[in-house]
Amino acid sequence: MLRTLTIALTLAATPALALVPINENEVIVETLLQGFIGDAIDDNCPTIEARKMRALNELTKLRDYALEQGYSGQEIRDFVTSKEEKAKGKAIAAERLKERGAEPGKTEVYCAIGEEEIAKDSLIGQLLRSTK
Repeated sequence: MLRTLTIALTLAATPALALVPINENEVIVETLLQGFIGDAIDDNCPTIEARKMRALNELTKLRDYALEQGYSGQEIRDFVTSKEEKAKGKAIAAERLKERGAEPGKTEVYCAIGEEEIAKDSLIGQLLRSTK
């Protein structure tokens, strides 16, 4: 009994495993990038629109995931409201789209990528709706 109590107290006193900074958490960053890519497609393709309720649901799931990982509500809010982090995410999304041939003014490429993602049922595709 004493041994069990000693082990329990030792575990309680041991610091939690250190979290990587939230802006380096691969799951969180990659999920947000999918949203930024979806936003860029929505902004540049007239026949595709964002599914806003779906996006809100995904953000809620991502917040819950971050909380389960041990990030505080304040850390999460600071990260998602950071203008610097948002600009960084949009730049990475633009670069990924550029690798697929999408650049401002190439509406047909944005639309093709969006239709492809919708057909694949990827997270990007789930965040979009074709209006064709």
